[in-house]
Amino acid sequence: MDFDIPPQPHGRGIREIRALVAAAPVPDDVRWLADECFTAIATCEGEIHGIDPAEVHLHEVGAVDAILDVVGSIWGFHQLGVTDSYTGRVALGDGTVRAAHGVLPVPAPATLKLLEGIAVKPGPDGAGELVTPTGAALLRVLTRGRSISSYVPLRSGFGAGTKDFPDRANVLRLVLAERTETPAAGVRELVLLTADVDDMTAEHLAAAADGLRTAGALDVILAPIVMKKGRAGTRIELLCDPADADSFETRILTDTTSIGVRRTAVRRRALPRETIDVDVLGHSISVKLVTRPDGSRTGKPEHDQVVRVAQATGTPVTAIFRAAEQAAERAIRARV
Repeated sequence: MDFDIPPQPHGRGIREIRALVAAAPVPDDVRWLADECFTAIATCEGEIHGIDPAEVHLHEVGAVDAILDVVGSIWGFHQLGVTDSYTGRVALGDGTVRAAHGVLPVPAPATLKLLEGIAVKPGPDGAGELVTPTGAALLRVLTRGRSISSYVPLRSGFGAGTKDFPDRANVLRLVLAERTETPAAGVRELVLLTADVDDMTAEHLAAAADGLRTAGALDVILAPIVMKKGRAGTRIELLCDPADADSFETRILTDTTSIGVRRTAVRRRALPRETIDVDVLGHSISVKLVTRPDGSRTGKPEHDQVVRVAQATGTPVTAIFRAAEQAAERAIRARV
């Protein structure tokens, strides 16, 4: 597909790019992921230059063709119905590349930062730049890491670049496939909602988190972060079923002072667990039993109940906790 792009400014800020993406007639999922890509690029550039991401001026990445690359790639995956993406070890290329800031080593600083946590390899020799910041951002947002061990190919396609190499084809391969391996027990596809705030009191944040848990969120955590201008803030992370994501997103924007929520598809593996009751000094205490991957079982007494029994019996909390653990261990052995 070719685009006829009129003359344009060289680069844009993240706010302008977000406005262009927001105005695009694309599905919401495509818009969210595209926004996540450009946010990741701006964040990495901001860290490298020591400035706020909102102040970053994206040169090559802010051009219309790069915006079309990101939105078009994500939209293509959406049209194909792709739910999970994987990639092999990423070849970085070698040499140098000329950018708005001058000649840079391959991979460029922003590219390398975006690829943190992804398996890469240098070369091949004489290849030049093989991964741009745009491509690295797409890998970071769309892929789940290395290719799965086995799959059934359904369709495949190749895209050729304009650069010619003397000893290899300059093509990108995409394979649409179905997994053949059985997912691990307890694995669920979930949604992670993230929002940052720096103007709520600890009491109000705790109340908002409790309200989200009561509403059925699978998990809610509050983590300290440093926001722009060095201000202390809090990151709210909420885990929920995909069907509940919209309602929780609305609730976060209603119950907190945050003006934006990021949405990410995640996969969670939870170990099998059950709750049993054990007797300690004539009082009942609930113990959560967890089955580990090797088949062994561990138990943890409910702390609030341990404290209650300790207060009722005048016994140290540590002694009640250990007695409940031992009672659970006896219950586990009795089942074997």
